[in-house]
Order: sequence, then structure tokens, then C-alpha cells
Amino acid sequence: MTHMNIKLGVVMDPIGSINYKKDSTLAMLLAAQQRGCELYHMEQSDLFLADGDCHARMSRLEVRTDPHDWYSLAEPVTAPLQELDVVLMRKDPPVDLEFLYTTFLLERAEANGVLVVNRPAAIRNANEKLYIAWFAQCCAPMCVSRDRQRLRAFLQEHGDIVVKPLHGMGGESVFRVRHDDPNLGVILETITDNGRQSAMAQRYIPEIARGDKRILMIDGEPFPHALARIPAAGENRGNLAAGGTGQGVELSERDRWICTQVGPTLRERGLLFVGLDVIGDYLTEINVTSPTCIRELDAQYGSDIAGQLMEAIAGKLETA
Repeated sequence: MTHMNIKLGVVMDPIGSINYKKDSTLAMLLAAQQRGCELYHMEQSDLFLADGDCHARMSRLEVRTDPHDWYSLAEPVTAPLQELDVVLMRKDPPVDLEFLYTTFLLERAEANGVLVVNRPAAIRNANEKLYIAWFAQCCAPMCVSRDRQRLRAFLQEHGDIVVKPLHGMGGESVFRVRHDDPNLGVILETITDNGRQSAMAQRYIPEIARGDKRILMIDGEPFPHALARIPAAGENRGNLAAGGTGQGVELSERDRWICTQVGPTLRERGLLFVGLDVIGDYLTEINVTSPTCIRELDAQYGSDIAGQLMEAIAGKLETA
């Protein structure tokens, strides 16, 4: 285990509001603390620019493996972010304007030598739904549009599709629609905000019944098992947030091929920790903001995925 005599900050939602059992950010913080890192906690509102440099109101953080008392925060101090060595950007979606502004602020810290995981410009450029278009060879047929007639035509062509907004998480506002659905009109009105916002349509993949697989990538390399999130009865979404059940599975040959298609680009762009979503043979999303499922996989395999991430971060700092 690498000793990391560094200062590591995290930008996240309030740490008191997380789900102790499932939170991947907490797993990362525990792994960092175990390796000797000094931890600091920030929320988006704590970051600010002063004369072109990013500063933050940050609190020294200690974390524990106690489901009733998992953290302590010291009194906050205000300092330039460049006093830290590493910042984990782990704010959950939605990727709204404030989220994008945060990536710009973090980019100023990066310019001053801070390692930001994931790289701010890469998070900004890799919309979690749209980014699969850069790897179309891995994907089922899809269409992104705000034009309801175009989405209807896509449905006519494929007969059974899934439509979803481009900014959600946890399976939020994901609809399965068939060609004879009496609610088609209102679903398309809702998902496109009456033609004002783009939505994604994908051909329905029946293998969802066997799970929506989450594959975790560390610096472009996959963890050898995926978490297959099996939909609850009567549900089309495998997301754990939508009631799905997580079951560990070995990566298939096709899964590994998808990882070889995507991995080198992730590494090159500074996307150090990424969650690929794969249904059947098809890549459906590339999660770059705050991918989760570390805790569930570690529980099933006795692994230390967050520890592997910290080792990768230590390697980046050595070569910087």
C-alpha cells in the first residue's frame, strides 16, 4: 500500500446526507485516509475565484467505518485550492449551469498544479448520455433530438424504444415506449419539454432483464467484475436508485472488447474513474461525474476498488 503524504480535497454533496452503506465517495475517502492523506471537504458553494485563482472554504475531514458516525469536520478555513495536491470532483448530477461553472473553477486550480479527478474539461465535454456517440461501434441504434416527429419516426423504425433526458441520474425520467403506447404524445412532450430540450432515444435492449451492468474503469482499465443491476418486477430500469438489485458478474468477452474501445480515450482525457453502463452487448452510458457501485462490488468480491483508484492517483502524482 502506497503511503500518500498529501492533502486531498473532495467536492461533493453534504457528507452528512450520503447513504453510508452505498456511497462510493466515502469509500474513496476511507482509502485515502488509510494511505496517510490529509482530507478536506468542500461543497460547490465553498469554491470561488479571486484574481483568476480558485480558492475554497474547506474543512479538515476525518472519516470512519461507523454507519452511525462516519465523519468529523473541523472549523472551515479559506485558502487557495492550490494548497491541496488532489481534488476529487464528486458532486452528483444534475449537470446544470452551476455544475459547469464549478468545472471552470476547478480548471483554474488544475492550471496551478492540482490534480483534479476527473479532469474538469473532460467532465464538461463528456455528457454521460451523449458521450457514447464517440463509440458508436459499441452502441445500439440511437437518436438525440428535440424534434418529436423525429423521435416518433425512430420509434416507428424500431417499434420498442427507451427515451430519457440528457441530464438525469439514477434512472430518473426514463421511459420505455412501444409503437402502440397511448401515452406516446405526452411522454414525448414531457421528455422534450414541448420541443425545447433535447432527449435521447435508444432501441430497447431486452437483455435488461438480466441486468444493466456497471463496469468500473480506473485509468482506462476495467475492474474484472461488473455489477449487474437487475430491474425489480414490473420495472424497466435496473438502477439501484429505482429499486434494482446488484449482482456481481464476470466481464464477458464483449464487455472487455467495449472496455478496449473506450479505455484508451478515457485515459488520454484524464477521466481516471468512470462507470460504463452496458446492457446485453451494448454500451448505453459513460458515467464520468460521480460513478458509484464501489461498495457493492467490494462487498461481493472482497476487493478494494477505491484503494486501486488511490494507487492510480499516487502514480499520477509521481509522474507529474
